[in-house]
Amino acid sequence: MTSSYLIFATLAMAAVTFITRALPALIPRKLLDTPWLHRLNESLPLSVMVLLILTSLSYQDLSTTVAFSDTELHLLMAQIGALILVLFIYHISRQLLVSMVVGIAAINGLFWLFNSFLG
Repeated sequence: MTSSYLIFATLAMAAVTFITRALPALIPRKLLDTPWLHRLNESLPLSVMVLLILTSLSYQDLSTTVAFSDTELHLLMAQIGALILVLFIYHISRQLLVSMVVGIAAINGLFWLFNSFLG
């Protein structure tokens, strides 16, 4: 990587960030008040959170020969349990911060439980 590439990449990222931040101010208010945009605004946070969690699941090293006490399997089970708990808490409270805190606590607690009692 050359320094000119890094400078260009930094400027491109800054431009994209600026455009996405300035776009709502440039779009007419009449277009921003459409029903489909309101529905998208309501469903987008949960969709983004689910995609982020699903892409972070560590299932790469699992195969059919993995023993039940294997650390990777315990981690995967803890991640799936935390994902279900986060979705449930978000569905009840509609608070992203609360759901994230519960998810972090759940993944650590479930991983500890699985390693303590199953490992």
